[in-house]
Amino acid sequence: MVKGLSLLSGGLDSMLAICVLRDQGIQMEAVVFKSPFFGTASAQKAAQALNVPLHIIDFSDEILRLVRKPPHGFGGAMNPCIDCHAAMIRRAGDFMREQGYDFVSTGEVLNQRPMSQNRRSLETVAADSGLEGLLLRPLSAQLLSPTTPETDGRVDRSRLLALQGRQRQPQMELAARFGIREYPSPAGGCLLTEKGFCRKLRDLYDHTEGIPPVRDVELLRFARQFRLPDGGRIIVGRNRTDNAALKALADEGRTLLYPVNIPGPTIAVLGEINEADLFRAAGIAAGYGDSGTRTDITVRVITPRGTRELTVRPLPRDVFTPWML
Repeated sequence: MVKGLSLLSGGLDSMLAICVLRDQGIQMEAVVFKSPFFGTASAQKAAQALNVPLHIIDFSDEILRLVRKPPHGFGGAMNPCIDCHAAMIRRAGDFMREQGYDFVSTGEVLNQRPMSQNRRSLETVAADSGLEGLLLRPLSAQLLSPTTPETDGRVDRSRLLALQGRQRQPQMELAARFGIREYPSPAGGCLLTEKGFCRKLRDLYDHTEGIPPVRDVELLRFARQFRLPDGGRIIVGRNRTDNAALKALADEGRTLLYPVNIPGPTIAVLGEINEADLFRAAGIAAGYGDSGTRTDITVRVITPRGTRELTVRPLPRDVFTPWML
């Protein structure tokens, strides 16, 4: 029995790659990678719909290193797509050898993405991954060089496809043929392609020696973040849900601030903060709070070393808005 391992993002192309190969009687299993920039929910839903075993691999360390200095550079934001794909396929190749699969496949379509899925990029990914000859792209295979499983007869090349470009109609027709009724619309799904998120990420890298902790990167998902004049980094809650999540960070040993005599946001401090920036953070908490006619606001500060209270005036928004990332 021929066994294949396919990368599954949860998008239609990655689902179809599995179906095309399974249609030949090949036993298919799937793998998905998780990191602070992309999750596994779509892949898990797709795997359940396809009734295919799914293996989840933590990819956080690799992608955080790549974002620091990707050999092939970035896309439109901080997305090192070529290096990321190569690293994923390298990890999939390791898993393939450990578990005895015959090849690794992906749902990539030639020229669907002008930068990361042109012929040269696909060849670069295959070479950098160390999986040349065992990396199969079934949706465009007839337009690409034959792989080892095709030449030795384990995979019937004549039953693979010749899709290319950005048109979606052929995939939609295939989806109907294979009984796939639900699939997400085409989208990046990676935070590294979102420029607003990447502004915060770039700031974190610029102020971190080496690779930032995974948890600090995960906290970038909160929308209101500030870099204060003396270098302090804070997250400001926008609503009750944010405030509750930020208060839970006290259990991680992080410094928190929140007004006690008016309704207002919870603020979490990332890393170290000096006294001047601490007072600025307290002023921001008061500035976002419902202070009414009050001019003196009490802000509680909870640190790993203890709790104290600061009395501050609300900081005008036109003062602290330029500090927002």
